Amino acid sequence: MATATKVAAPTKTPARPGPRRGRPLRWLPLAPATVLLLLFLGGPIAYCVYIAFTNMQLTGASSTDFVGLDNFRRAFGDDDFRNAVVLTLVFTLLSSIVGQNTLGLALAALMQRASRSIRTLTGSIVIAAWVVPEIVAGFLLYAFFRREGTLNALLDWLGLPSQNWLYTLPILAVSFANVWRGTAFSMLVYSAALSEIPKEITEAAEVDGAGGLRRFWHITLPMIRRSIGTNLMLNTLQTLSVFGLIWAMTRGGPGNRSQTLPVFMYDQAFNKSLIGYGTAVALLLLLVGALFSVVYLRLMREEV
Repeated sequence: MATATKVAAPTKTPARPGPRRGRPLRWLPLAPATVLLLLFLGGPIAYCVYIAFTNMQLTGASSTDFVGLDNFRRAFGDDDFRNAVVLTLVFTLLSSIVGQNTLGLALAALMQRASRSIRTLTGSIVIAAWVVPEIVAGFLLYAFFRREGTLNALLDWLGLPSQNWLYTLPILAVSFANVWRGTAFSMLVYSAALSEIPKEITEAAEVDGAGGLRRFWHITLPMIRRSIGTNLMLNTLQTLSVFGLIWAMTRGGPGNRSQTLPVFMYDQAFNKSLIGYGTAVALLLLLVGALFSVVYLRLMREEV
């Protein structure tokens, strides 16, 4: 008598939810933060964009009218605005791209070879200038560069000619002040980047006869290029928005010889009560920062 063999029925695997089914739930924890960003960040930005296309004034106008692109046409035809653009680029180039970036990298490289006590002392001095509030730093550097200030006292003691630096070279004075205050950030970024370079690579290059400058140019700089790009982008964006430091030292003067775009924007909006025109200048400054960011991001992407 043949025995019947039972064939086990195949088990059904539970259906997995499709990839699109769980997407709304993934975004749910981000909903409160998104709402807050739209309310407190997106809302003011949208209102500023609206104001830039109006003739809104603080005083002297009973109504606000939509004027289209008139504020932007006025800006590009304004000699003071073009002067502010040039001074902003000079200030950014001198104090951020050249000053803070180069000095921060040099300090980070030198501190790697220094003793522990020297590193602690140098780091404390540089970081102290960074943590000082911007307006306080402005008054300190004003006291340093003014006619009866510390710099001229040192020059007189050395028998060198002195001058009123805030009158003769105002844009250089505020650029130096921004370098003094902001170098600490670059130093910290580059210190962290240099500490990640494997010592075996530099030691092998040293054994092969590569000098210090050659190792720095062919090994160190290529290995920290991502940090250089990130630092340049962050420093540039921060420098483009510097206001309190320049206002405390020169108020954009003498005349308009240190009037960068943030100072020009403040003067137009609050001193001359032209809120619509000042807001249009603020949007143009935002566009300049966006262009710098795109350039840096493009360069960093090409280097990968």
